[in-house]
Amino acid sequence: MTRACVIGAGFGGLALAIRLQSAGVATTLIEARDRPGGQAYGWERQGFTFDAGPADLGDPDALRELWQLFGSDLAGDAELLPVDPLRRLNWTDGTALDLPADPAAMRAEVARFAPEDAGGYDDFLRWAAQASRGNVALNGPRSLASLAKGAPHFIRYQGWRSAYGLVSGFLKNTKLRDAFTVQLLMAGANPLDASALRMQQQRTEQQHGSWWPKGGISAFASTLAAQFQKLGGTMVLHDPVLHVHTMGDRASEVECVSGWRQRFDAVCSTADLVHTYRDLLASSQRGAEMARKLVRQSYAPSLFTLYFGLEGSWPGIPHHSVLFGPRYRALLADIFEHGVLPRDQLIFLEHPSLTDPSLAPEGKSVFRASIPVANQTKLPIDWDQAGPLIERRILDEVSRRLIPDIDDRIVTKFHYAPRDYALDFNAWGGSAFGLASSDRLPWHFSLPSKDATIRNFYLLNPSAGSVSGSLGSAKTLAAQIIDDTREGNP
Repeated sequence: MTRACVIGAGFGGLALAIRLQSAGVATTLIEARDRPGGQAYGWERQGFTFDAGPADLGDPDALRELWQLFGSDLAGDAELLPVDPLRRLNWTDGTALDLPADPAAMRAEVARFAPEDAGGYDDFLRWAAQASRGNVALNGPRSLASLAKGAPHFIRYQGWRSAYGLVSGFLKNTKLRDAFTVQLLMAGANPLDASALRMQQQRTEQQHGSWWPKGGISAFASTLAAQFQKLGGTMVLHDPVLHVHTMGDRASEVECVSGWRQRFDAVCSTADLVHTYRDLLASSQRGAEMARKLVRQSYAPSLFTLYFGLEGSWPGIPHHSVLFGPRYRALLADIFEHGVLPRDQLIFLEHPSLTDPSLAPEGKSVFRASIPVANQTKLPIDWDQAGPLIERRILDEVSRRLIPDIDDRIVTKFHYAPRDYALDFNAWGGSAFGLASSDRLPWHFSLPSKDATIRNFYLLNPSAGSVSGSLGSAKTLAAQIIDDTREGNP
């Protein structure tokens, strides 16, 4: 029987391992931390459940497809709770805009907020519907063949324009432009630079809504891991991979810190790319040469996240909010280009206990506040010193705009900074999202999903901000690995 190893049990790694195991490939899934989920990690403190990673599950159809591989129904193992509105946008002058899950209600809300843009919004939706009919991959590897195939679609739907530039062509109101592009930040992309085709997600979000798994994101990752093991897959937890041994042009064995070591026919890393080549493949010439190339590339920003549990319930604060600061475009330039830590902030505020009260003790609430910050290659500061300062700024802003007596209500709090991404995930520069994307340039640097030299070694770069994106990437790569093993190519 063909044997495969998947390094990293985030949503992408879990989905890949499940697909391989269900196809008859004996698969071992290795996770460095003490529970599955990767960046979708969870903490329990003083009765509160805090989740890192994705803010929701997005389109549940991809998850239902995975459950079909188990021969069971997703609804039997997990309860998905609808999130509505999709998010609330809040500006410093007190104006607010809800983006409802219902498309008709969304249009009515846009027309209320900016009547002059109602027609432009309809035009934008028509563009998104037409653009989504193509299959131009923005996050995957580029080849001459894929570029040639996708070029007509890319040009027709203005993929060469920035997301912000495209939206500005449809909408005159600057707050609406900000509202419909800001979510790209939670995928590590700069709305001023990312391809206009990224805006297809607006249609996907309206079609499928936003969903939260009861019990939390981390608990749902554990549910997926349990299904993988029911299929006969092997799970290795709390044992980081130390080395991927090679023999000639093949990955031959995987060795963990504990001394555990096993041979495989195919190996896939979902870990940070620099860590994969510089550390895991350190003994191979390919590892050293790729590491040198990778450290010269640009990397996406990171996040500073404050988790806090409060006394009281807050039905007026939705599950997802965005608190804009006084600047938007200039703030993005500070984060992506200048590498400074500005005094003003753009806060992504999550209130998951509104949707799922089980996450907090009765009469209490769970919150998560994230701000995009430059990664450590651009902003090499001491986060042990800066962390408490940024915490204070976030709490002051939430207090000023939403919860005036927040300091009196805090039961527990802690933060997670770029340095933690570097320590917990070996993330180069502490980036939360990996390589930077310049996807409106079709020739931007990207790595193929199969290494060019080590012919049975694969790469999966899951999306930290999107479960659906990670599941889609895993599906594509699983098909490639299965085809290769059947044809005897690895």
